[in-house]
Amino acid sequence: MPDGEIFTGPVEESINGWVKFSYPAIILGVMVEGVELTFEEGKVIKATASKNEAFMLEMIRSDPGASFVGEFAVGTNYDIDRFSHNILFDEKLGGTFHMALGAGYPETGSKNKSIIHWDMICGLEDSEIIADGEVIYKDKNFLV
Repeated sequence: MPDGEIFTGPVEESINGWVKFSYPAIILGVMVEGVELTFEEGKVIKATASKNEAFMLEMIRSDPGASFVGEFAVGTNYDIDRFSHNILFDEKLGGTFHMALGAGYPETGSKNKSIIHWDMICGLEDSEIIADGEVIYKDKNFLV
């Protein structure tokens, strides 16, 4: 399997804001398109999608941990050059980030537990990632 991601488990209650994912979010063979999530104190408080929204909402409500982020990662493999509908490749696309709703990896410090781990991918064109008040990633490149 290709390598190419840097991942962590965020502090569960620390995520605030919104994201609209560039790529379809696929789980259990169902493709959800146009996913937009709004977070408050780490929890999804609003979720919309242009395709299969009802399914997405059902997944987010599947247990208390399903509405929190268990993983945040940046794809670093620029040799993967297109979306393939295979998450083991797609989550590593260079110039993207992904967040997984649900279960986190305990080795990253994540405490989030859930029956789901649903990776959702977003392109990082004209974007930046700020951690602890410092820009660490801008326009598809790490600055630190």
